[in-house]
Amino acid sequence: IRKIYPTIHETIRHACFQVASIMTTTGFATTDFDTWPSFSKTILLTLMVIGACAGSTGGGVKCSRVLLLFKCIGREIRQILHPRPVDEKIINGTSVYLAAYFILVVLSILLISVDNKPLVTNLSAVLSCFNNIGPGLEIVGPTGNFSSYSAFSKLVLIFDMLAGRLEIFPILALISRGAWKKA
Repeated sequence: IRKIYPTIHETIRHACFQVASIMTTTGFATTDFDTWPSFSKTILLTLMVIGACAGSTGGGVKCSRVLLLFKCIGREIRQILHPRPVDEKIINGTSVYLAAYFILVVLSILLISVDNKPLVTNLSAVLSCFNNIGPGLEIVGPTGNFSSYSAFSKLVLIFDMLAGRLEIFPILALISRGAWKKA
């Protein structure tokens, strides 16, 4: 195992700070976490997606929706064991949100890939912008920035930031044709 920090205390301090920074979308970095092992960077990418709390201005799926999905899985198992009718309105809303989220993330990654950056850079750039995190990995990591992206890619990432900060459906409603038609 490769040693990055001299003491376990320093390792835990940097890890805790970066986790808190990413989950709270402050965008601060006390260390270049892009040099961390892949497992640690994967955890940070996961937290970019699910880290924000319900009601926060952080984007992404949010902890409450992930918790709801786990409860849905448990409910499905209970339904199989003990069938009974259940109101699907909340589950439907969460499912539609998650579908829209993942469609927009994948579409954004495809769109900014025209700049020919590495996949991890593009993935983390989109997740960082969509979830309002700040730094991503590699080129857009804590010691890098987004300046090498084209104007088109920056517009895609700006859209991602707005959709993440203001929630997906209000932004999609705003850009839909129906929002601009006279009643």
